[in-house]
Amino acid sequence: MIGRNGKNPQAEGRIPLPQASREDGLGPDPAIVVAEGICKSYPSIRALSPLSFNILPGEKVALVGPSGSGKTTLLYLLAGILQPDEGVLSIDGRPMTSVRPGRELSQLVGLVHQQYDLVPHLSVLHNVLAGRLGQWGLLRSVISLVWPRDRQMAEEALAQMGIGDKVNERTSHLSGGELQRVAIARLMMQSSRIILADEPVSSLDPARAEGLLGLLTDLVRGSDGNDGKTLIASMHSPYLIRKYFSRVIGLREGVLQFDMPSSEMTDEVSDRLYDLEQPEPALWGVGN
Repeated sequence: MIGRNGKNPQAEGRIPLPQASREDGLGPDPAIVVAEGICKSYPSIRALSPLSFNILPGEKVALVGPSGSGKTTLLYLLAGILQPDEGVLSIDGRPMTSVRPGRELSQLVGLVHQQYDLVPHLSVLHNVLAGRLGQWGLLRSVISLVWPRDRQMAEEALAQMGIGDKVNERTSHLSGGELQRVAIARLMMQSSRIILADEPVSSLDPARAEGLLGLLTDLVRGSDGNDGKTLIASMHSPYLIRKYFSRVIGLREGVLQFDMPSSEMTDEVSDRLYDLEQPEPALWGVGN
């Protein structure tokens, strides 16, 4: 990994993050996400410069950086909404270019957009069942508008979110906190291995922000207490990152600035990353 100043941080003596060990003693756990030199450009800007990293199953990774740093672009690449211009992005051992939209993609990744993307005039039930669309196909999706399929599964998801009594209510009648829970219940219906969230707490007060991150953490952990899913979210608050995430990746102008345990994400590190007056941003860590 080369910084904007042309220096290689590994050559400067920085130590790569260790890989997690498997409980069966058979070596390091295989990465569920592997990015190898991925780049993405738009007509007037290079959103991501060559970017390489691995993410292990069960990790909770926060993406940080100023506006325009490439966080949302990276999430859209991971979600299969965009494809890299260069490099290879693989999930669960498969290049994203070989993953078919629909059932295959929805079982791998699920994305919570910043504005939740709920349909206001539909009921909470139908918004939650939208998480099954990728697995149903067109005909079953149309039939479900009249005779909802997987209703019990949706009701259980809403009950787990604490809003089981809202199942037949129109989504437009819900509060902001309830909308968050509907969006997460919809994601639960998708049963994806990787949960992506685009600035999920950017417009929330501190109490609501912690509540939402607690829900996402519970979703990743699973009912058996094991970290079976992986969480990747764009964030800003060092405090929330340290509390709810295990690792943090810093981006600036599409360039990887650091990759470190969340415990090292201090206010000072955050201030340096967001200081737009720096002519030559420094690297504070390395990827694995």
